[in-house]
Amino acid sequence: MARTKTYVAGDWEHDKNAVDQLYKWNDDSRYGLSFSNAHDLTQARDSSLNCSIKRSLAERLNNSKTFVLIVGNYTKNLRSGGCQLCASYNSWTKSCARGYSVDYRSYVEYECEKAVNDGLKIIVLYNSTICDKDKCPSILRNRGIHRKMHKWENGTLYWDYQSVKEAFDYYK
Repeated sequence: MARTKTYVAGDWEHDKNAVDQLYKWNDDSRYGLSFSNAHDLTQARDSSLNCSIKRSLAERLNNSKTFVLIVGNYTKNLRSGGCQLCASYNSWTKSCARGYSVDYRSYVEYECEKAVNDGLKIIVLYNSTICDKDKCPSILRNRGIHRKMHKWENGTLYWDYQSVKEAFDYYK
């Protein structure tokens, strides 16, 4: 199978502005950022079981050559996606009532681990003016290329397209 897609992960609740900005740069032909979005392949409904969503994420990752993680203030502490948060999880027996294997990893932990295990090119973008690796999940702290997404210029905060572009160009 040819891996041609770019997979974007992150805290979609707190860092949606950064995700949206990345997609805006990708969709605007005035910028040189151009990637094929892995999330266009399949969609899992929010009402799906966590394990079903992880299967959908795996399918997208299996078609990806590049993994982009957007890191914000809450990224490394996300818990969403762990079986312990699913209605089918029996905390007494520590098993799934539907017979699936139990996985306590969050979606982000799962995505990062799969990206590393599959040998994907890794880009870590910080929704910040600095690259604070303490906010990054430990599995990616010393892997791939890390860049900030913001810059201060004349006392005003701007998106730092050049920094992000350099991260994508690193693997060309």
